Amino acid sequence: MSLRYALLAAIDETPSTGYALTRRFNEGLAHVWSANHQQVYRELARLEKEGLLSVTVESQAGKPDRKRYAITAAGIEALGAWVEQIAARPATRDPLLVKLFAGDLVSSPRLCAELDTHRQTWREQLATYRAIEARYFADPDTLSHRYRLQYLALRRGILNTESWLAWADEVRAVLA
Repeated sequence: MSLRYALLAAIDETPSTGYALTRRFNEGLAHVWSANHQQVYRELARLEKEGLLSVTVESQAGKPDRKRYAITAAGIEALGAWVEQIAARPATRDPLLVKLFAGDLVSSPRLCAELDTHRQTWREQLATYRAIEARYFADPDTLSHRYRLQYLALRRGILNTESWLAWADEVRAVLA
């Protein structure tokens, strides 16, 4: 997947400024696709040039003009065509798993220390996911189809993180 489809999907949901999109990526979409400020603005310019986004310039008193992006019919068509494709499973590149393959070369306390660092990150991630769930998806049965699907993406993150934590408990038991 590329950033372009994440942006098209976000703008399809709500026309936005580049600043608002960057904030959305930092606060929520980063759990699905990460991008920095420069990447977002560079891709917005490409999407506009390709006719997949339209731009409305809004004047602001005492500030530079801002651009509000909206998806065009061509953008909806491109996003729809991409959504119809079967996505490849993302490659796994996890240094911790490689370290376990070579685990007899490092002490168990050292592996435990690294695992504990990851466990803390996973706990924080799970807390973030749970907060998002409580704020936006408290009653999933009442959600529109679009938001129900977004909730299911969040559920994958929750289940994946819970699985990492359970797996970490197994690793700790072996290292003990």
